Amino acid sequence: MASAKAALNAVHRAAVFNRRVEVLSRHLAGIIPTGGKVLDLGAGDGSIAHALMTLRPDLAVEGVDVLLRPQTLIPVTLYDGVTLPYPDDAFDYVTIVDVLHHTDNPAAVLREAARVASRGVVIKDHLVQGPGARTTLRFMDWVGNRGHDVRLPYNYLTPAEWQRAFAAANLLEVRRVAALNLYPAPFTWLFDRSLHFVALLAPQT
Repeated sequence: MASAKAALNAVHRAAVFNRRVEVLSRHLAGIIPTGGKVLDLGAGDGSIAHALMTLRPDLAVEGVDVLLRPQTLIPVTLYDGVTLPYPDDAFDYVTIVDVLHHTDNPAAVLREAARVASRGVVIKDHLVQGPGARTTLRFMDWVGNRGHDVRLPYNYLTPAEWQRAFAAANLLEVRRVAALNLYPAPFTWLFDRSLHFVALLAPQT
């Protein structure tokens, strides 16, 4: 089993992971409007956060996760998946990259992120829209996460469900990037489509 997981992780890293880190860090760098302290919720090994700081030296990023990897590129604190171990407004921004669909209640996680973020929350996640969307997303999720023992509830939301989750967290979407181009041709036609987005959410006043 361990050797199978290692093989899956090696294939994913070679085919997808490195490009994903490069592309997503570039999108995050472009959508975070000001410098400051950033909490990466669900940081994993910190690769995206580390690449983000290279592109944006005005950002200082630390991580939090429910699973701690043996090696991380940024400081990562363990948390229980419910309450972030920080006071209100401890950070300027919280980033949540492909994490919310691993939770049972994305709105609750967003509310907690909004509590510790004084300026905004940036998310990258999936959209259920278009033919075969759920099947494609489940396949991508399994390949990318099964080897790391990440929980896989496959909780993908439609555009309307996302808007309700934002409202429940008292957050307002102020900017979105929909064409992420995570995959090269010809894979982009199957795995990009309209299945991904990055959004900047601001506290509703």
